[in-house]
Amino acid sequence: MKRYIAFLRGINISGKNKVPMVELKNGFENLKFIEVKTYLNSGNVIFSSADEDIMKLTSMIEKMIKEHFDLDIPVFVLLREQLEEILNNAPEWWGDKNKEIYDNLIFIIPPARFADVYDEIGEPNKELERIQEYKNVIFWSFSRKDYQKTNWWAKTASADISSKLTIRTANTVKKIVKM
Repeated sequence: MKRYIAFLRGINISGKNKVPMVELKNGFENLKFIEVKTYLNSGNVIFSSADEDIMKLTSMIEKMIKEHFDLDIPVFVLLREQLEEILNNAPEWWGDKNKEIYDNLIFIIPPARFADVYDEIGEPNKELERIQEYKNVIFWSFSRKDYQKTNWWAKTASADISSKLTIRTANTVKKIVKM
């Protein structure tokens, strides 16, 4: 039995794509996943399954969401161990206790790749933000007070590539990996 994490993109944001967590948890359990937990109200689901085919798991979850909630939501699924390994390879500047910096982890939903994201969003504002690629994620940090002046802030939400990204804060992913 393997432990997985599913990040659903774009649910429960500003009243759009409403998905109650209790119903989402029930949907995962109806797929025969066990030890299902949700974290926060933003589409973070931790579950166990004997199935080791991540593409199949992702497809099952996306189909369930479409059928149960009538939403076409991209889903990013990875093993808990993979997320732990990603966090173990975070740059030293990411995820520290500096309250003036906002740290995020951008998950790139396949088949998109880092090059696709970078080509569309472009260079970060070197004075206000930092990025570092690692496998299928991007560590991204920026100044809290100057976030509107960063290059990536507006573009991660408005660029065409945004539908292939799902973003979580450092605190969120650190808590999820411990669940």
